[in-house]
Amino acid sequence: MDTDIRQQIAAERRDLADLLSELPPHAWDAPSLCAGWRVREVVAHMTMPYRHSGPRVLAGLVRARGNFDRLADRLARRDAAALGPRELTACLRDNAEHPWRPPGGGYAGALSHDVIHGMDITVALGIDRRVPGDRMRVLLGNALSPRSRRYFGVDLDGVELRADDVDWSLGTGTPLSGAAQDLVLVLCGRRLPEGRLRGEPAARFTHFIH
Repeated sequence: MDTDIRQQIAAERRDLADLLSELPPHAWDAPSLCAGWRVREVVAHMTMPYRHSGPRVLAGLVRARGNFDRLADRLARRDAAALGPRELTACLRDNAEHPWRPPGGGYAGALSHDVIHGMDITVALGIDRRVPGDRMRVLLGNALSPRSRRYFGVDLDGVELRADDVDWSLGTGTPLSGAAQDLVLVLCGRRLPEGRLRGEPAARFTHFIH
């Protein structure tokens, strides 16, 4: 199982590197779905484990008073300023088979990390990319734990997530429908562009631009 997921991780990173290599320069400064981060900060964050050793991260965590989100934001902004698009893309591609795993997340967590941040970029830029089904099944199989939803601050009380492109649902209540990959973003606390979600609760999870 781990072998299969590691192959999916490598394929996802290479796919994203191909996509990033074709972005026009101005797209790197466009906002992503990660609040406060442009595309370049997201890619810097995705590639952080390849540039920063465990001891270095721990030292940074001490300076950030144990707040990993604060540390991650500092490193993403610093690396995004120091490295250009070509360097960031090469870092992702060159580390396609890197064995990094998030603490407690295993290889499924590593795949989820890459897929979700990839969608933070593509959805925000309006790029119509469908995540391959085998990779999405791993994410849906984990379905992001209640602990993860608490971390992202997602309130799904009274809402049933219902994918309209695969046989998958989560929760009970008023249906919120959309593509499975968009519902994964909902689980991660992202607000999506208009028109991607359907159902009465859609406004709660939509970022309206006027």
